[in-house]
Amino acid sequence: MISSAPQQLAPITIITGGSEGIGKALALEFAQGGFDLLLVARSQQRLEKTAHEISATHDINVLTLKCDLAEEDSGGKITSFLKHKNYYCQYLVNNAGFGLAGDFAKHDEATIRNLVDLNVRALTDLSRQFLPDMLERGDGGILNIASMGGLLPGPYQAAYYASKAYVISLTKALSWESWGTGVQISALAPGPVKTKFHARMGARSELYVKSGAGISAAKAARMGYSGFMCGKCLIIPGILSQLGAVALKIIPHDLLMPFMAWFLKARIQHNPKSGDRF
Repeated sequence: MISSAPQQLAPITIITGGSEGIGKALALEFAQGGFDLLLVARSQQRLEKTAHEISATHDINVLTLKCDLAEEDSGGKITSFLKHKNYYCQYLVNNAGFGLAGDFAKHDEATIRNLVDLNVRALTDLSRQFLPDMLERGDGGILNIASMGGLLPGPYQAAYYASKAYVISLTKALSWESWGTGVQISALAPGPVKTKFHARMGARSELYVKSGAGISAAKAARMGYSGFMCGKCLIIPGILSQLGAVALKIIPHDLLMPFMAWFLKARIQHNPKSGDRF
């Protein structure tokens, strides 16, 4: 028997890393759909600025929570905050994350561990925390932000590409497990998006950055939101990216690796710090 929504609690959409970039653009899409929002990020100042911008143009409630998702108790902190505010999680958007560019062997061990904690463990923990209640209600869903980089190995962005491969694999498996329950599990896997993300991960001189290729965060979010609401499991925004994804299924990765290494190799060395994330 499918239970109803929790009594006296209102539904809300949680967006991690929701203060800027794709997260902010997705927040605007959900706001346009009339969903109350909880934006979670590390910067209280950016959170409040984004919340004010959204509240000024949409008739919804926008809550904010300063939280470092790389910390193990972050999921409990979010849950406690929701209960205190009389909300339950209807939709979860796992957007928070960061990348690393450069030789894997030269990265600081703590920075790599931080990447895995945020991109993999935190996403997994939050999904596991909120999915059971969604399944019991027969309503809601999880939108994980991945990357086309998750479709193949990425020399010189090895840990980042590997983390997004995990996100795509987990999403597909959970989507199958949740089939027919009324709960939607999707992954948004864009190619390059024109945000501050690439500069923060240390990718400033790579050819894919210098080429100016990529779509806007607004376009990626618009296609991600619509695909999620339409029930698509893997959402790849943009015609060129969709064609590229087809090519990645056909061309053996061993043949693609030299090209990817050439495409991703830094022309100017930059060592990002563990704080270069959102």
